[in-house]
Amino acid sequence: MNTSHLSEDSSVSIKKRIFSLPTLLSFVTAVCLIYFLTSRFELDWSETGSNIKRLNPLTYIGAFLIYYSSFLFRGFRWRYLGLNAWEDRDELAQVSSSNKSVPSPMTCSLLILCGWFVNSIAWLRMGDAYRAYAFGSESGKGFSWSLGTILAERVLDMVTVATALIISVFLLSRNMESTISVILLVSAIVMTVALIGVVVGLFHTGSQITNILPNRLKGAALSFKAGAVGSFDRLPLLAGLGSLGWLMEVLRLWLVVESLGISMGFVLLVVVAVGSSVLSTIPTPGGVGAVEPGMTALLLLGVNGPEAAAVTLCDRSITYLSVLVIGGLVFFIRQTRYFSGKRAYRAVN
Repeated sequence: MNTSHLSEDSSVSIKKRIFSLPTLLSFVTAVCLIYFLTSRFELDWSETGSNIKRLNPLTYIGAFLIYYSSFLFRGFRWRYLGLNAWEDRDELAQVSSSNKSVPSPMTCSLLILCGWFVNSIAWLRMGDAYRAYAFGSESGKGFSWSLGTILAERVLDMVTVATALIISVFLLSRNMESTISVILLVSAIVMTVALIGVVVGLFHTGSQITNILPNRLKGAALSFKAGAVGSFDRLPLLAGLGSLGWLMEVLRLWLVVESLGISMGFVLLVVVAVGSSVLSTIPTPGGVGAVEPGMTALLLLGVNGPEAAAVTLCDRSITYLSVLVIGGLVFFIRQTRYFSGKRAYRAVN
């Protein structure tokens, strides 16, 4: 077997994925964003730079570590969603003893990181489709089933987000009026109701829907329903893991703010951290073009323009730029191993 040829093919495939038109468009969008921030908020970039120069490296590193620790909680939760959705516990034991099993919590965490990397370079949140395919392949349950578990994950996240925003916006509105926070709250509630509606619809009308589908789609639809509807077991555990993940998001932003020596109320921190996550669901690469102006506008409720811009830039260096680097590295290693294993299997057989 020609391993050099294999490595070359794998590298070419990865390069095609990364150095693609969506990737280039994401950087063009970032440039447009900088122009928008400058013109819309009339930022003093020299003062913004002075704020960034005051950054405390140790506190910033703490924010970085907290951010990546949140992937562990998300990974554990996703694995439990998969375990819940497994159709038969005996089947789970049988599959676990074979060459297929529910991926480990660490594997789930790394798959989520890879998915976020793909979301950061591709439009329409294609990273979710990527990790659904990878999770389905490793578990042996298939893409549709795995995509159902991701829908369940989204429902849990949006319930947590909506609850946090309802409480925080209520407390915030007692001291100041914020149109953008109300818009985020309404958006989160609408998305939550819509997602719950989809799951409830699958539970009550899933069989009727699949009966009208072509035969080749019925299996995929039933598998998707099993993954989505079957995931909601052990809710206290799932809610706890999800809440810890979101707590890490708030703690990360607090450390970023602290690293710059800026003072900000806890309620506003929650609104900004959770609100920026809602904005990141907009299907641009990594939410670029939506997260930054929205996050800056929210921060302006408590700090001045240069301070808001400094917090946004430093926080996005963790939640976007570092994902491009670290997530890209993990994605590259995973894809290289995947292609290597696939070629080796073909060579043997």
